[in-house]
Amino acid sequence: KEEGGLYRDKQLDAAIAWCGKLTTHKEELYPKNPYLQDFLSAEGVLSSDGVWRVPSPLTTATTPKPLIPTEASIRVWSDFLRVHLHPRSICMIQKYNHDGEAGRLEAFGQGESVLKESKYQEELEDRLHFYVEECDYLQGFQILCDLHDGFSGVGAKAAELLQDEYSGWGIITWGLLPGPYHRGVSGTWRSKHSRPRETSIPPVNFPYLHYDATLPFHCSAILATALDTVTVPYRLCSSPVSMVHLADMLSFLVTAGAIIPFPLAPGQSLPDSLMQFGGATPWTQLSACGEPSGTRCFAQSVVLRGIDRACHTSQLTPGTPPPSALHACTTGEQILAQYLQQQQPGVMSSSHLLLTPCRVAPPYPHLFSSCSPPGMVLDGSPKGAAVESIPVFGVLCSSSSLHQTLEALARDLTKLDLRRWASFMDAGVEHDDVAELLQELQSLAQCYQDGDSLVD
Repeated sequence: KEEGGLYRDKQLDAAIAWCGKLTTHKEELYPKNPYLQDFLSAEGVLSSDGVWRVPSPLTTATTPKPLIPTEASIRVWSDFLRVHLHPRSICMIQKYNHDGEAGRLEAFGQGESVLKESKYQEELEDRLHFYVEECDYLQGFQILCDLHDGFSGVGAKAAELLQDEYSGWGIITWGLLPGPYHRGVSGTWRSKHSRPRETSIPPVNFPYLHYDATLPFHCSAILATALDTVTVPYRLCSSPVSMVHLADMLSFLVTAGAIIPFPLAPGQSLPDSLMQFGGATPWTQLSACGEPSGTRCFAQSVVLRGIDRACHTSQLTPGTPPPSALHACTTGEQILAQYLQQQQPGVMSSSHLLLTPCRVAPPYPHLFSSCSPPGMVLDGSPKGAAVESIPVFGVLCSSSSLHQTLEALARDLTKLDLRRWASFMDAGVEHDDVAELLQELQSLAQCYQDGDSLVD
C-alpha cells in the first residue's frame, strides 16, 4: 500500500464524529509472499498499542521454509522486498496501470509529463526536502530507474529537477533493463536527457552462479550485489572518495562489471587467485557494451570485498623466491593496485580492498551451488549450511566500448518508425526530436573513440 507497513494508519484509528448510519467499505490487503512471511514474523510485528514487538527465540520456528520462490509466486518487486519502507518514501502514480493491455506507462514522454504536473512535482519535492533535512552529510543522489518504459521519462525529469535545486551535489543515474531485453526508444531518450552512468542488461554468464535470467528475483539480486559493491567508495565514512570525486574521475558514462563470487579457493592467497586470471579481463560485463576485451580503458574504480586479511598476502616459506611481482607485495592494497597496473598500464585507477563480505542470507536467492558457507569456491558441491556471505569484485570503467555501443544505438534508431508506436506520438515526440537525438548520440560516441584520452 502507499503508506507502507511500518506505521499504523492514523486515519483508520481516528474517532468517527458522524452519528448517523454508517457503511464501511474495507479493501482487502494484498497478500504477502508466503516465502517472506517467516522472515517478517521473525523481525517482529506492530502491536495494537503502536509498539514494535520482536518474538522471543523460543517462539520462532526452528526450521524455516526454504526461500525458493517460483515464477508464479512473484508478481511485483515487493514480493521479495524484506525492507520496511517509510511512508514518505513512496510516491504513487495514479493515472497509469501497472499491468494490463491499456493505460500503461510505456513511453518516455508519458513519464516526463508526469513530473510536469504540479501535483506530482510538489509531492516529490516535499518528500525530497523531508529527507535532505534529515541528512548530516549529503553527498548527492542516486537514481535507479527502468529504461524500457515510461519510467525512463520519470527518471530523466527527476534528474533535471535535482540538478536545478541541488546543483552543488552529485547526481548519478543507473539505468536498468529486464533481461533479456533489447535496446529501445525509451532507453535512448533516457540517455539523452539524464546522462546515465550505466545500463545493465542481463542475462550474462557467471561461472559460479546458477540463476534463471527470466526471473527478476534472480537478476535483481545479482545487479544489487554489484551496485552495493561498486558504490562502496563513497558510502564508507572512512573513505576519502566522495560521490562527486568518483563521478568526475570516471567522466560522463561508465560500464560496470563484477566477479560474483570472487573465486578464492581454500588455502589460496589473493595473489594466487589473481594470477589464475592471466592477462584476460577477469570480470563479467554487466552493461550493454559487449565484451571489454580489445577495448581501451580510460579510467576505472575497483572494489574487492570479503577477502580475509590472512589471505591478502602470500605466505611463502622464508628463502622462497616469489612466483610473481604480486607475491612480493606486503599488503593487500598494494597487490590489488599492482594487479590493476599490470592489466591496464597508465590508466587512472582507484582501488579499495574491504574486509566486509557481501551478505547473501535469505531472502537472497540460493544461487551458489559450488561455494562454502563463507563464500569460498569449492571443486564439488558443498554439504551442510547454506552460503551466508561471499567475496565480490566490482568495477566501474570508462572505456572505448562506449563508442561502439553509442554508434550502434544511433544506427538502430535511424531504422525506427515512431508512427508505429501511438503512445510515443501522443506524448509529443516529433521527428525533429529524433534527428536532434541522433546528432547528440553521434557526437557523444566520438568522445569515447580509442585514443589517448577522453575527448572533452
